[in-house]
Amino acid sequence: MKIKLANKIDESGLALFPKNYICEENIENEDAILVRSAKLHDYVFPKSLLAIARAGAGVNNIPIDRCSEEGIVVFNTPGANANAVTELTICALYLASRKIVDGANWVKTIEENTDFSKTVEKEKNQFVGPEIQGKKLGVIGLGAIGVNVANTAIKLGMEVYGYDPYISIHNAWNLSKWVNHCEKLEQLLSVCNYITLHIPVTDSTKHTINKETISLMKDGAKLINLARGELVDEDALLEAIESGKISRYITDFGSYRLAHMENVICLPHLGASTYESENNCAVMAVNELKEYLENGNIINSVNMPNISEARTTSHRICIIHKNVPNMLAQLTTVLGKEHINIEHMANKAKGDIAYTIIDTNSDIDAKALEEIENVIRVRIIL
Repeated sequence: MKIKLANKIDESGLALFPKNYICEENIENEDAILVRSAKLHDYVFPKSLLAIARAGAGVNNIPIDRCSEEGIVVFNTPGANANAVTELTICALYLASRKIVDGANWVKTIEENTDFSKTVEKEKNQFVGPEIQGKKLGVIGLGAIGVNVANTAIKLGMEVYGYDPYISIHNAWNLSKWVNHCEKLEQLLSVCNYITLHIPVTDSTKHTINKETISLMKDGAKLINLARGELVDEDALLEAIESGKISRYITDFGSYRLAHMENVICLPHLGASTYESENNCAVMAVNELKEYLENGNIINSVNMPNISEARTTSHRICIIHKNVPNMLAQLTTVLGKEHINIEHMANKAKGDIAYTIIDTNSDIDAKALEEIENVIRVRIIL
């Protein structure tokens, strides 16, 4: 198997590949790609490419629709960097409240021959800020990171409000009972002193923070965005900061304008930049690729249905196809004509795409299945 490294991947993950795997940056006709932040939208996928694994949660650097059309499974690593981003978000809460960065930068301007202690004591009042205990925090998006942030903030004595119309049952179980549930975003925006974003960028979430939603916020609200820059309308944000409607903005996705704006702290995309997070993401991504390449099982895919079946036969047929009526009948009919005995079969769908696993002890040529209309890709694993 040939694995293309689109970014540097932690060795803890790469070490999990067996010796028959070749992992290189400049490899061609690869079977899979491991990527972190490299953009693949303009990359021409070779016909050999079976899967892409993103060592991280967001996949906006990968052309998902094109991958689905070409039968390429895209994986991400949900939760692997959750603790790292959670810790940075809690740090951002303090940075938004206490003028810590401003004060530290000011201290560096004190001249050498000045009475250092006296100057500090005289001027420190300009950096006074509120404590977060007892304040109201709004968490938009209650995935693995959002739930961790909400639960941690409860322990820090904050009053927490959460909004996520698509929260999973798993995350709902993990969420503290003390988190106030908001059915509408407007409820959260209108009462919270601090607001933090933990949602992916989609057509429906782009510019979640805009002129209209900002107008619903409390005057002097503090906004934290360690999720994605596109979630915030930058023009509307700058106007709100200038007017004081938003008193502080902490982001991991800056721009030249933001970086030179007063009351804005831009971090250099540090959310998942911990040794532990890079290790976790690499290990999870590699395991996902191995399981798919070796057994055809799909775990944590963003564009294909998740399906994992134990292997008990010599041959496994993996078929990616359109989610349309009569597909299973056509597949079994072709196999019957080829005198293939089906030992086990599993099928799941996700949107317009379906995935079927068929286990058999019989030899088969994939061409007979590939000729079926609406079949996107056929792979036989021995």
